[in-house]
Amino acid sequence: MSHVVTPSTPGGAHLARNSIGLVHIIFFVVAAAAPLTAVVGASTVAFAFGNGPGVPGAFVLAGLLYLIFAAGFSAMSRHVGGAGAFYTFIAQGIGRPAGVAGAMIALLTYTAVQSAVYALFGVFSAAAFAGLGLDLPWYVWSLSALVAIHLAGRRNIAFSGTILGIAMILEVLVLLMLNVAILLQGGGPEGFSLSSFAPAVVFTPGLAVALVFVIGSFIGFEATAIFGEEARDPDRTIPRATYAAVLLITAFYAFSTWAIVQYYGPSQIQRAAETGLETLYFTAARQVLGDWSVALMNGLLLLSLFACALSFHNTLNRYFFALGREGLLWRNLGSVHPRHGSPVAAGKLQSLSSAVVLAPFILFGADPYAVIFSWLSGLAVLGILAVQILVSLAIILYFRRQHGHDHSRLVTLVLPVLALIGLGGAFVLVTAHLDLLTGSDSPLVRAFPLLVLLVGLGGVLLARRIQRHQPELYANLGRVFG
Repeated sequence: MSHVVTPSTPGGAHLARNSIGLVHIIFFVVAAAAPLTAVVGASTVAFAFGNGPGVPGAFVLAGLLYLIFAAGFSAMSRHVGGAGAFYTFIAQGIGRPAGVAGAMIALLTYTAVQSAVYALFGVFSAAAFAGLGLDLPWYVWSLSALVAIHLAGRRNIAFSGTILGIAMILEVLVLLMLNVAILLQGGGPEGFSLSSFAPAVVFTPGLAVALVFVIGSFIGFEATAIFGEEARDPDRTIPRATYAAVLLITAFYAFSTWAIVQYYGPSQIQRAAETGLETLYFTAARQVLGDWSVALMNGLLLLSLFACALSFHNTLNRYFFALGREGLLWRNLGSVHPRHGSPVAAGKLQSLSSAVVLAPFILFGADPYAVIFSWLSGLAVLGILAVQILVSLAIILYFRRQHGHDHSRLVTLVLPVLALIGLGGAFVLVTAHLDLLTGSDSPLVRAFPLLVLLVGLGGVLLARRIQRHQPELYANLGRVFG
C-alpha cells in the first residue's frame, strides 16, 4: 500500500512542481467551460428568452468583462500563488476573515456546479444507452462517472490535462465543422449579417436575461491561478493562460452562436429556439452535415460533461488541499500522493462530498435535469460571482499596500474597479432572473442569494473563532506558497 506525504506543519507538503505548462492549463479551463454543453445548452435558452439575435454580442460583452477582471487578477497572480487561488487572493487583499469567507463560498460553488454536471451526465447517458438496449437509472451513470473521475484525479495533474485536451479539441472541432459548413452554404434564408453585434440588437430588454446564461458559461476560467503551484514558470504561465482562456472562450462562443443565427436568420432565431430548445443545433447539424453529425455530437456531449466534471474535480481538490495544508480543515487533506504529487486525501473528500450532495436528490426521486442540474447551476453562478466580486476588491486593496511593483494604476485600480462594478451588476441581474436560470420559483431557489451570503458570513465567524482560540493557526491563514 502506498503512503501519502503529509505535512508535519502547515505548508509542509507541496503539489508536484513543474507538472503542467500553458497548454495543459488552458485545456483545464476551457474544458471546465464545456464548449459543446454551453453552446448547445445555455446559448439556446439565451436565444429563446434573452435578446435573440443579440446573443453573440452578449458573449462579447461578458468576455470583455472578464478580460477587464483578468487584468488585475493576472497581475496579482504574479505576487500571490498557491493552490488556494481565490482564497489566498482574498486573504492577502482584504484579510483572513474575508479569505475564509471566499473559500467557503468557492467550495459551495464548485461542489454545486460539479454535482449539477454529474446529474446532467447521468441524464444524457441514460438516454443514449437506453437506445442501445442498456436501460439503467440516470444516477447509475452519474455515480460511475464520479468513480472514474476520482481515479483520474489521483494521477499526476498532467494525466487529467491530457484527457481534457482531447475532449476540448473534439468538442471544438465538431462545432467548427458545423460553423464552417453554415458559412460554406452561404448562411440561411437571410444570408450573412453582422447585426448580432450591433448595439441596437444587443442592448435590448432581453440582454439582462441573456447575460444570466452567458455569464454562467464562463465558470471555470478563473481556475488558472489554482494550478500556479504545479505550473512551469507560473509568473508567466498563469497570466498568459488566463488571457488565452478568456479570449478563446469568448471568440468561440461568439462565433458559434453567430453562425447558428445566420443559419436560421436573425429574424427567426428567437422563435426557432423557443420551439426547439433541445434540438436547435442538432436540427441544423442534421440538415447541414448529415445524420452522422448528430450521433457524433451526442457522443461528444457526454465527453464534454465528463471533462467538465473532471476539471472541477481537480479544482476542488486543490481548494481542499490548500485549506487542509494550512490547518483550516482536517490537516490530512494537505497530503499528497508520493508518486503523482496529487492531493490524494482531498480527492477522496471531494468525491465523497459530491456523492453526499446527490444522495438526497436520488432518494427523493428529484428530476435530474429540472431540479438537480437547474437549481445547482443557478446556485453556482451566484456563488462564483460573489467570489469574483471579493477578488476584485482584494486586488484593489492589495496593490494599495504594495510598493515597488511594475504594474500601472490602470491594471491595479481602474480596471479592477470596473470589474467590481460589472460583476456586482451581474450578481443583481442573476438574482433578479433566478427563476429563469433555474426554471423554478421555489422559495428555496429564491433563497439562494441569502444562502451564499450566509455561507460567507459563516466563513467570517469561523475565522474569528480561530483568531480567538488558535492565534498561531490564524496567523498562518492565506499564506503565499511559492
